[in-house]
Parts: sequence; structure tokens; C-alpha cells
Amino acid sequence: MKKAEFIQAVADKAGLSKKDSLKVVDATLETIQAVLEKSDSISFIGFGTFSTADRAARKARVPGTKKVIDVPASKAVKFKVGKKLKEAVAAGAHKKGKKK
Repeated sequence: MKKAEFIQAVADKAGLSKKDSLKVVDATLETIQAVLEKSDSISFIGFGTFSTADRAARKARVPGTKKVIDVPASKAVKFKVGKKLKEAVAAGAHKKGKKK
């Protein structure tokens, strides 16, 4: 699903115009980004939790060349799936005949 399709789905579900839905989705994503930039976390009960994790500097081997490079320390975004979302996705997979 592309962003335009997502905006249309939100508009249909919420009974909003596409223009208003775009504003809501953009504001939501900007807010999540701002929270993560401050190294805070944000939880949506049943859906999941967005947080950050510090990754230590390390050495890595380049595949094929065996050259060793230094990978600097960094910060990564993490998402922990909530129980309700996990169950919904699992139920959807079983409806389609997929087993995971």
C-alpha cells in the first residue's frame, strides 16, 4: 500500500476528506519522529511501541572481500508489536491459508 492509498483508506474509515486525512497522518508521523528524536518511546496499547536503541561501534567484515571495516556507533528505531496487532496479523495469515 502506498501513502496515497493509505490516506484514502483513513479518509474512508474516519469519514474525513482526503485533505484532512493527509494532515492527520502527516501530523501523526511527524509527532512520532519528534518523540524518537528525543530518544523517548511512544506506546499504542494493543498496537505496539516505538522506541530507540543505541548500537555500539563495531568491526564488520565486507562479504566477498573479507575486508574489515569500522562501523560507527549509531541509534536505531525499534518497534515492538502489541498483542492485539500480533493476533490480528496471525489470524489474517491463517485466513489466507498461510501458516507461520
